[in-house]
Amino acid sequence: MSHDVSPAVQRASAAAMVRANRRNRDAVRLSDWLLGLLDDDEGKPAVLVVQLGAKLDAVRTALTKNESNWPAAPRDEALFQSAVELAVSLRGEPQLTTEFVLLAVLTADKNFRAVVAEHGISVPEVENRLRSDRLATEAAADAGPVLAITEPREQMDAARVVDANLNRARESLRVLDDYCRFVLADAFLTETVKSLRHRLAAATDKLPAGTLLAARHTPGDVGTAVSAAGEYDRTSPAQVGAVNLKRLQESLRSVEEFGKVFGAEFGKAIEAIRYETYTLERAVVVGAAVRSRLAEAKVYVLLTASQCVASLDWTIAEAAAGGADAIQLREKTLTDAEFLERACKVRKWTRKAGVLFLVNDRPDIARLAEADGVHLGQTDVPIAAARRIVGPDALIGMSTHTVEQVRLAVRDGADYLGVGPTFPSKTKRFDHFPGLEFVRRATAETSLPTFPLGGITAANLPDVIAAGATRVAVSSFVSQAEEPRRAAAALKELLARTGK
Repeated sequence: MSHDVSPAVQRASAAAMVRANRRNRDAVRLSDWLLGLLDDDEGKPAVLVVQLGAKLDAVRTALTKNESNWPAAPRDEALFQSAVELAVSLRGEPQLTTEFVLLAVLTADKNFRAVVAEHGISVPEVENRLRSDRLATEAAADAGPVLAITEPREQMDAARVVDANLNRARESLRVLDDYCRFVLADAFLTETVKSLRHRLAAATDKLPAGTLLAARHTPGDVGTAVSAAGEYDRTSPAQVGAVNLKRLQESLRSVEEFGKVFGAEFGKAIEAIRYETYTLERAVVVGAAVRSRLAEAKVYVLLTASQCVASLDWTIAEAAAGGADAIQLREKTLTDAEFLERACKVRKWTRKAGVLFLVNDRPDIARLAEADGVHLGQTDVPIAAARRIVGPDALIGMSTHTVEQVRLAVRDGADYLGVGPTFPSKTKRFDHFPGLEFVRRATAETSLPTFPLGGITAANLPDVIAAGATRVAVSSFVSQAEEPRRAAAALKELLARTGK
């Protein structure tokens, strides 16, 4: 059976595959999965392990030793099925979340289970923790909203704070809804904001009916006459979005703290929403900045020296002269030393030509060569890990082949997307072609810069543009052209002619 895999589980699975690939495509080990699950210090598995008294760094160090000697992991579907069964047993419902995938990994092999237990991760303790979470949730649900205070005045004071900050949070969400919808024109981010609004409304329904309105007293609010410097200064729609994200987070924090007076479950629900806003902030604020930075980047050329009909430096210069805005260096057969040497040369040539320079697959090479960014595939290091290498200002692109991958890349902080493959390519083999329909869906899903790629030429570009493309990525059409300048110019002209 297939499972609806959450973004967090997808990230852990991708991280496990990356670790396996580093061993020349050796089988994915249980240690790979466990390391993937513990990759995020703030993720549920890592928090759970720390709560049990284990030391994350010590566990990670132990798992990276003799990696090939650890037992192989079950296939993903088998592992996920085990996780669902454990969730039913411990929580009473079929959840496929990272904490149950963690438990499935720990119980997959008795020897692995014993070794991990030596480092403080005991399966019985994990089970008890997950089971106790369920009992606490059920007890809170049975009891309903419980006031921790009995004094009417204190109850009304808490309700007044919660009411005011819920109003601020709702107002901020409405502003963000408008910003994502009308300014960014981004369907995915708009839907994300709407989802947060609905979740906030559902959480608020847990509060005692009428208490908030009864506590409201706007004429007596001393804060209505107080204003801060800069409160009325807004220089751009992007600043409006950024300010309201902060306002939303601050309001939710206050709702969370004072809302605990009305029961722990309400506080937990608001906390979960608040954490989601941090992910939203990254996607909205960083996305807005990169949309501006890449606004004029229309033609993106992917080059491998051995596939160019002439020298790499000449091809770059001619492509740039014809209108190419970005160059990506793709080298799959060079040693690390050779790749770095070539990347440093391309950095000089692209600076001279005045175009962006990105490195395929390797954030380390991109950083050392002072490239403008790195482009990642689905089995490369996660975006968060690459960001730690290349820094906050570098561009990070992600290849996507499904709408789900588009959404995940946006949430994870990608600066732009490769969308495809669109047509069969002369430079890369693909088993599956999402085609023009995926271009339509991807460009409708997000306003993040998207570059359709795979077999695109001047002849079929009009069809790609008709599917919603505003920019394009090509390889052989430029690299194998006798006149790269004319080839790049033809693409640029077609995009300009359609007003895209």
